[in-house]
Amino acid sequence: MSSTEPDALLGPADIRDLAAKLGVRPTKQRGQNFVIDANTVRRIVRTAEVRPDDVVVEVGPGLGSLTLALLEAADRVVAVEIDDTLAAALPATVQARMPERADRFALVNSDAMLVTELPGPAPTALVANLPYNVAVPVLLTMLERFPSIERTLVMVQSEVADRLAARPGNKVYGVPSVKANWYAEVKRAGAIGRNVFWPAPNVDSGLVSLVRRTEPLATKASRAEVFAVVDAAFAQRRKTLRAALSGWAGSAPAAEAALTAAGISPQARGESLTVEEFAAIAEHKPEESSL
Repeated sequence: MSSTEPDALLGPADIRDLAAKLGVRPTKQRGQNFVIDANTVRRIVRTAEVRPDDVVVEVGPGLGSLTLALLEAADRVVAVEIDDTLAAALPATVQARMPERADRFALVNSDAMLVTELPGPAPTALVANLPYNVAVPVLLTMLERFPSIERTLVMVQSEVADRLAARPGNKVYGVPSVKANWYAEVKRAGAIGRNVFWPAPNVDSGLVSLVRRTEPLATKASRAEVFAVVDAAFAQRRKTLRAALSGWAGSAPAAEAALTAAGISPQARGESLTVEEFAAIAEHKPEESSL
């Protein structure tokens, strides 16, 4: 930990001053809601269990509230920011408020969905206040592209947090739940009120913790093959798997054969299956349909 002065972090007045100087208004289009409460960002860093040797990647740092708190705790922080104005201003904010840590900060001015490499050592943790409208694809893309990320803590819309952490049989269990579970053990890690943001969103937020599996899922099927089954199963979630997977397998009888071979009832529905069971189905895809 650095001996950073408490006022190094940004408060509500600092955030508004910075935004005014930059001519920035948070936009709905990019799902921007800036955290204005220093206690909240410190809580996020604590909950994320950021360690002094961590290389943390942060997506959507905005004006730098969470960035500064991460820099207090981690060895290095790499921030990925799509907004040109915010990206241009962030290094100066870090230099002004935490000069002794500035050499441990790197910025990537890009869309996180397009980033395939990051500067410096491989990231060990992902901690981010993710824009609501792209939270799930950004999270899954980062986990896929950067297998060195062991621990993740993201702040997302409460409903999205519920979906990500849902277990089979839960009514909100779906594609995000299964795909996140392919990579990691997923759980809800707390709730965040609306008043810590500017502007205050009209929805509550939740923290989601993802700890990467130490061993990849034991399956002969590839990630892409398993995800194809998941997408097909939930595209028509009211249908039985025999019907929902008929397009994927080539026909309803072929889907039934694959399900039976995987030890799963053809009358089951996607929301009752674990990621391991989806993988078992993928392993039994009929040969002729994969030509």
